[in-house]
Amino acid sequence: MAQIKIRAARFDEPEVVELVAENMRDLSERYGGSGDDTPVAAAHFVLPDGEFLVAVREDDGRLLASAGWRRHGTDAELKRMFTRPEARGQGLARRMLTAIEESARAAGCERVILETGDKQPEAIALYESAGYERIEDFGYYKGHEGVLSYAKKIP
Repeated sequence: MAQIKIRAARFDEPEVVELVAENMRDLSERYGGSGDDTPVAAAHFVLPDGEFLVAVREDDGRLLASAGWRRHGTDAELKRMFTRPEARGQGLARRMLTAIEESARAAGCERVILETGDKQPEAIALYESAGYERIEDFGYYKGHEGVLSYAKKIP
């Protein structure tokens, strides 16, 4: 099995743009519309106010997963968490989540917050098994049916 490395990436790198587009197609199939209309920009994912990470298969350089965080005061909001179908079921999403938590902690954040939806049972299971707890909805989709918001302290 090929080695997989997690590294920082620019949100506007062509390969990252392609991976995020695949993420949006996946969300669109689940929820309709464009997938996720939350405004995001490359500038949101620049340290110390955010970071975007990718998982790269070392033998061919293919991006397999992504996740980013952007600062909201002392919170880090998780965005664009996605694993390509070919890499699912191998613990890669959990590795990405841990890497995001470590990055946000190193930047001085106190917790990670996120929004997900009720049509993503695999994401819900991951977050809950990683210690995330439901919180009041907070973000772009606050008040929308099916939205689930979570947080985890990262002391």
